[in-house]
Amino acid sequence: MWCRRLSHLQSRLQDLLRGRVTCWAPQQPNFKSLFPLAIHWHHTASTSLNCVWQQHEDHFELQYANTVMRFDYVWLRDHCRSASCYNSKTHQRSLDTATVDLCIQPKTIRLDETTLFFTWPDGHVTRYDLDWLVKNSYEGQKQKVIQPRILWNAEIYQQAQVPSVDFQSFLETKEGLKNFLQNFLLYGIAFVENVPPTQEHTEKLAERISLIRETIYGRMWYFTSDFSRGDTAYTKLALDRHTDTTYFQEPCGIQVFHCLKHEGTGGRTLLVDGFYAAEQVLQKAPEEFELLSKVPLKHEYIENVGECHNHMIGVGPVLNIYPWNKELYMIRYNNYDRAVINTVPYDVVHRWYTAHRTLTIELRKPENEFWVKLKPGRVLFIDNWRVLHGRESFTGYRQLCGCSLTRDDVLNTARLLGLQA
Repeated sequence: MWCRRLSHLQSRLQDLLRGRVTCWAPQQPNFKSLFPLAIHWHHTASTSLNCVWQQHEDHFELQYANTVMRFDYVWLRDHCRSASCYNSKTHQRSLDTATVDLCIQPKTIRLDETTLFFTWPDGHVTRYDLDWLVKNSYEGQKQKVIQPRILWNAEIYQQAQVPSVDFQSFLETKEGLKNFLQNFLLYGIAFVENVPPTQEHTEKLAERISLIRETIYGRMWYFTSDFSRGDTAYTKLALDRHTDTTYFQEPCGIQVFHCLKHEGTGGRTLLVDGFYAAEQVLQKAPEEFELLSKVPLKHEYIENVGECHNHMIGVGPVLNIYPWNKELYMIRYNNYDRAVINTVPYDVVHRWYTAHRTLTIELRKPENEFWVKLKPGRVLFIDNWRVLHGRESFTGYRQLCGCSLTRDDVLNTARLLGLQA
């Protein structure tokens, strides 16, 4: 702080001696006003732009587009987009941030139409478009939603009549792929129809939008109820709503399911929008929502069946939010795989159980349950970070195949098609 003040005083004294001070905004009469070099304000306004800025000792303040923004001076120097500081071809920083003086302040600041110019002590000039600053400021990001979503219960989803995408359109046209991804991003689930009921065609479908994520279950998984793996999914038992691979440090982003054959009864798939349920908790018990977003839990998978030997542990809260805008981006909910709770003291544990019960009640409300019968030719994509799935028990012989997709690649495909993701 003192190095900032000393640097600032030296700069101001030089400006005074050279006659460069052009604008002073007097403070209210008080003790500090007796020392104009110790505290001062630069104030420039453009009436046509409704833009006001002030130069403070340790930050720059900008009021523009109905937003009040504050920028650290090191940040302003570090994010310079000049040719010597930023490679516009690779979109990578060239400036060595460690060389920036942590007490740096601009010598001069000026506004020319919609561009701010910062001249630094070494003579380097950084320019920022006002709209770029709004978009990339902390205050601007607080108001921005990373991924728009439509939260739903069974009635909302059914009334929306979200269309499925045909297999050929999905594979061969950008329009079909874009429509599919738009529905998937908004609702967290999407269907592709008329898919040949084979593992090979399911794999081809998945590869259209993402790399397939190889896990301990392989690249493409294919299973029946033969309990060939140490997991309840490989039985005929009912499965309560859950998200998959909570025992991974980064749970699988998208799960793909294709029922190739079922000779029997039952086996419907249950889908629940976890974000819709979480929103109900936020509205009714915000302190419980906050607790579920802060308490880290361990999830564990131990397997010793045949040649399969695995011990996986993943750690994270039930609800995962971006800290700057409080947007929920992942729910990690699996009562089967939740490990011993030993990461918080006893008094927090009981409050966590209360909050978890509140969320579970919302997740289990019949009106939030959307049931669908998977059948050959109909492939279901599930956002595993948002939508919980389960199934009812079934009889007879049932074959399913599917895979996990790399979330980054799915979102990458969506962005390249012009979607917000």
